[in-house]
Amino acid sequence: MSRNNDSSAGSTNTFYIVAVAAAVVVSAVLAPVAYDYAQSAQSEGTVSVITVSGVITGSKVDTLSEDLREARINDSIKSVVLKVDSGGGAVAPSERLYLEVLRTAKEIPVVASVQGVSASGAYYGILPANETFMLSSGQVGSVGVIGAGGTAPVPDRIIRTGPDKAQPTTEQRRQQVESLKRQFVNRVVEHRGENITLSREEIANAKTYLGPRAAENGLIDQLGTLSVAIDHAAEMAGMEDYDIARKEPPRGGLIFFATTVDGQKMIYKQQTSNDAMAIPVTQPLAINELPYHDPGMGVDANASA
Repeated sequence: MSRNNDSSAGSTNTFYIVAVAAAVVVSAVLAPVAYDYAQSAQSEGTVSVITVSGVITGSKVDTLSEDLREARINDSIKSVVLKVDSGGGAVAPSERLYLEVLRTAKEIPVVASVQGVSASGAYYGILPANETFMLSSGQVGSVGVIGAGGTAPVPDRIIRTGPDKAQPTTEQRRQQVESLKRQFVNRVVEHRGENITLSREEIANAKTYLGPRAAENGLIDQLGTLSVAIDHAAEMAGMEDYDIARKEPPRGGLIFFATTVDGQKMIYKQQTSNDAMAIPVTQPLAINELPYHDPGMGVDANASA
């Protein structure tokens, strides 16, 4: 197996494709772009390396969905490697990522490569990958969901059509979170199959595991670097001579998780990519760490995810 390069023999022919984000107030809009994957003369095809990093948000999954769609419809792309370093994010975008990876893995080989962390929603998103590699120092797991509890009084000026409209009780929220947790655990069991040695209860405890332990308990397939994952993806596609196309996201910035405490807007903040935006904590989150709570910092009431 060999990789082609137009500058030095025997090394990789790599194309870098950078997604450009335009921020509007606190939301990000990412425009899909069609890319031309150039191939060297001796190449049998291309391995597309798609980066999944930072907090998983709706706008980020929009871009990842377009990247995966491009991989499916571009005849030169024979397999995909997901380069992952994420602690999760909102539940709905995490499930959307899962469904996009599932769809892609049914058409071409998909290999996940965990570079640092693939926890909670990020781990959920890569479950359908055909193979999962990770570094021994990496962490995976945190299979679970968090959500806000409690209710706030509804002002008299608000008219509702029913007693539960826009004001679920703590028990209703708990039931929703429990339902989402069961779905997450079921999909871990479904995709990891006979490889996993953990019980459902152990999975639901939401621990994270370092690489060697994750390989031992079946949350991943084997230890290995990104290069090993790329080689494996090419091999799964039947390629010996191949090119690599890399898609890199924007870097830096903060994400804000907004909630209301005692009638006052508060935020949680967490480092992520520069598509900084607010996500209400009233929506369940699939994240590995509780974000830092800064009670002294407010957020505009119009902030939205």
